[in-house]
Amino acid sequence: MKIYISSDHTGFSIKEKITAYLVETDHKVEDMGAFELDPTDDYPDYVRPVARSVASDLGSFGFIFGGSGQGEAMCANRERGVRAAVFYGKVVAQGAIDIEGKKSEDPFEIIKLARIHNNANILAVSTRFLDEEDIKKAVQLFLDTDFQDEERHMRRIRKIDEINHE
Repeated sequence: MKIYISSDHTGFSIKEKITAYLVETDHKVEDMGAFELDPTDDYPDYVRPVARSVASDLGSFGFIFGGSGQGEAMCANRERGVRAAVFYGKVVAQGAIDIEGKKSEDPFEIIKLARIHNNANILAVSTRFLDEEDIKKAVQLFLDTDFQDEERHMRRIRKIDEINHE
């Protein structure tokens, strides 16, 4: 499996660290920028190549790092075949419901749900709300969680593609 990774200036530092972490753990990583810290850069310039690469390379994953992760996910999700989920961590976990319908305080539950139910193939990570250890944990969990290719999930994913790309 190949991993495509990018960030703007806000996520630059953590992207460099996560790239090194992924390479150290024997993953094939393609860094798609930014390649230098430039406070005036724009995230779509780096997110779009990741989204296009993931969409055309079945079975690959992408990680995009930005301040909130929201704009990055919006940009990535414009590409047919991309299902980018946003991860904030503890800031949104209060009152969460886990995959079995039980109350959960696990901030990583959203990653499992995004992979298991939605076959998310890109994770947009908020670098303003997470520390390096939580980001590493999120990245590893995203890679380790398998999609449950049940018909109901497949049907919903097909509908997402139809809605966004008519």
